[in-house]
Amino acid sequence: MFGSSGKDDSEIKELGHDSGWEREVVEKLAFATIKEQRSSRRWKIFFRLAFLLLLVGFLFASFKPIQDKKLPGGSHTAVVDVNGIIFDGSEAAADVVIKGLQAAVKNSGTKGIILKINSPGGSPVQAAYIYDEIRRLKKSRPDLPIYAVVADICASGGYFIAAAADSIFVNQSSIIGSIGVVMNGFGFVDTMEKMGVERRLMTAGAHKGMLDPFSPQNEAEKEHTQKLLDGIHQNFITAVREGRGERLKENSETFSGLVWLGSESIKLGIADDFGTVQSVARNQIGEENIVDFTHHETAFDLFVKGMGASMGQSLLNAFTSASSFPIR
Repeated sequence: MFGSSGKDDSEIKELGHDSGWEREVVEKLAFATIKEQRSSRRWKIFFRLAFLLLLVGFLFASFKPIQDKKLPGGSHTAVVDVNGIIFDGSEAAADVVIKGLQAAVKNSGTKGIILKINSPGGSPVQAAYIYDEIRRLKKSRPDLPIYAVVADICASGGYFIAAAADSIFVNQSSIIGSIGVVMNGFGFVDTMEKMGVERRLMTAGAHKGMLDPFSPQNEAEKEHTQKLLDGIHQNFITAVREGRGERLKENSETFSGLVWLGSESIKLGIADDFGTVQSVARNQIGEENIVDFTHHETAFDLFVKGMGASMGQSLLNAFTSASSFPIR
């Protein structure tokens, strides 16, 4: 029952020897695997640290404003652009333009400032912010002239800003004016009825659904909206009168929302003379050395604003409905 297996002592020793060799190979493979894993972890840590350093470097560079280039120590004419539609978050937003103006005023070499305007208008609030800041700067630095030079167009909110300048210069073919306010939309009530679609609008507040395009127009709400527009228009008119003073030759069409060519605008007192950035710097300011003080936001600023705007818009969409009143 318990007989010999048929293997002698030499065979057992040989098997033991073979088993030890296999164990040695397994151990070597295990150590090699562990070594490779350690090396892989080191490389992962290295690449993560390198990426982190690059990210920190990028953020550090982004914190530094793009326009913080070395400005000349000598005298110069400062130029600040008002380019495009004027609204919060745009390159013509009030905080952007005002930063450029303030930087130009603080620089000891600035002999005069030119607002280079090429804008069809936009937010009356943003335009008013810039207008008020120009007026404030003129009071604090009466020795520092601020001129507006119109490129292709200076309409509505763009002209609101220009009216604060000491003088407005245009090209013969510039389009300027549009001293008015507009609010537009569409009504789809009949379309909804024809399509057999029922509008279900629930509000807390009798007029919270005011100007809803899928509901019939309410005369009381229409009158209220018109008062709002008239109020904004009156603010615009007051600003133009204060800025232009006796130079403005008022008639029945001055504040009607019409626009004029640059050549006609001078006759109406809407503008003062023909000129370019270079000619105004040379002839009015007396300093041909032109330095751009237009504020340019950093990549980090834009990233943070984008994140903030996305979150804010989400909250706005979730809890409120709003109407805007652009000057266009």
